[in-house]
Amino acid sequence: MNVENTIRYAGIYATKTPNKAAIIIAETQQSLSYKDLHEYALKFVNIYDSFGLLYGDHVAFLTENRIECPALQCGAHYAGLYYTFINTRLKLPEVLYIVEDCDAKIIILSAQYCTQELVDAIQQLEKKPIIFVLDDSNVSGIIKLDSLLKMASIQVNRTLLEGNEMLYSAGTTGQPKGIKPELTRLPVGTTEIIANQVEKAFAVTDQTIYLSPAPYYHAAPVKWCRAILTLGGTVVLMEKFEAEKALETIEKYKITHSQWVPTMFHRILDLPLSILNQYDYSSLKVVIHAAAPCSIPTKQKMIEWWGPIIYEYYGSTEQIGMTMSNTQDWIDHPGTVGRAIYGVVHILDDGGEELSTGKIGNVYFSDSAKFSYHKDPAKTLDAYNIKGWACVGDIGYLDEDKFLYLTDRKSNMIISAGVNIYPQETENILIQHSEVMDIAVIGIPHPYFGESVHAVVQLYNHHRASDDLIKELDSFCRSHISSIKCPRSYEFRQDLPREPNGKLLKRLLRDEYYLK
Repeated sequence: MNVENTIRYAGIYATKTPNKAAIIIAETQQSLSYKDLHEYALKFVNIYDSFGLLYGDHVAFLTENRIECPALQCGAHYAGLYYTFINTRLKLPEVLYIVEDCDAKIIILSAQYCTQELVDAIQQLEKKPIIFVLDDSNVSGIIKLDSLLKMASIQVNRTLLEGNEMLYSAGTTGQPKGIKPELTRLPVGTTEIIANQVEKAFAVTDQTIYLSPAPYYHAAPVKWCRAILTLGGTVVLMEKFEAEKALETIEKYKITHSQWVPTMFHRILDLPLSILNQYDYSSLKVVIHAAAPCSIPTKQKMIEWWGPIIYEYYGSTEQIGMTMSNTQDWIDHPGTVGRAIYGVVHILDDGGEELSTGKIGNVYFSDSAKFSYHKDPAKTLDAYNIKGWACVGDIGYLDEDKFLYLTDRKSNMIISAGVNIYPQETENILIQHSEVMDIAVIGIPHPYFGESVHAVVQLYNHHRASDDLIKELDSFCRSHISSIKCPRSYEFRQDLPREPNGKLLKRLLRDEYYLK
């Protein structure tokens, strides 16, 4: 694990460049200076301390993209806590599961999500977290942050120790699992893995103006925005991604660095040429895409339009390693996700033996930080081999120049518009419908989203198959789980391919779509 000799974190710039904008909301121009950001974070350290939180305890946030998001993050990070931004598209039971599973001592809500139903449900949990609300609210059973922040001091009488995010990723059973990095017990700003990576690979500096168009609860915004602030740059946060608004923002704020998922590229390229040519993109130095496969034609169009400034990286929420490919790398090695810039890549067979160049196997990383799956020691143990190298289920190979290519995933995970979707959870819902005898949920190719969630349904009575039943199944699914996990398409079959032992052969279903 790399440890910097120089302490680097957002608070340094509260002294160096106190009035510089640390965060800007693209749509409203609302901003927070480095001085204000730092003081906000220090107040939260004192608030957390006053409520008895200890090093390594957990806080959770449920809020839309807003100016406070990076500030809330910095406050928890300074305090040496784990913190989780909860997906705002989740249904009530899904939110409650994460709040309970992460052992949140405090949950902070924005007024938009602070409903009496949610607050009452949280208060019924066995371990009842304290509930704060960011805005004015008439909901009972909550503590309003405004009064606490007004009274809180910015003088902290203890060492600020590094905290860390704990993001959630579903497991093989479909239940989300918290990905828990080890805390360093070092002073805040001592160890900054992501900041080191983006500085090295993407030339991020204190002059960087970074556009973050995605929801803050995703891994990239949480990790990258704090990295930009660690290095003294400015984060321009969009409340919601809109294609033309993103282009307008690039021109308006002279964006130098930005990060996208391929779906955003598609939506931008779908705009009329008159709009595409309307804005000035000359400030752009680095345009990054990640999180999902990007089609070759789409990437080629982006390179033709914005030039050789398109970068791609591959990593995981577990943060076991990272590869990077610049435009020329990708042209010279079509399909690559790049060479390692953090950790060392190894390709192993199922027996744990390292494979030679060009051989397909399990993608492992060594020489990186350790993590665990929260409350799942078996899954954690399974992620590591005897040498301490980690694998999260991806399959691929290395070429002679050590460029990595991904070919498959061991799990059935679907990546749609940059979002990881685990089909077991969707199947568990749809199988409860009275008409459904068997169900398989798979990812199929989609020109915009990379993959689309597709349901193959076996009914008790195949003659009931109809468009009306599809609408009924869709409504049933959406009433139980987040719409992003629900199928975008359905088909009915008289039987599904299963082995005699009952194992569903999803590969055969996927091959029908991918091998056309």
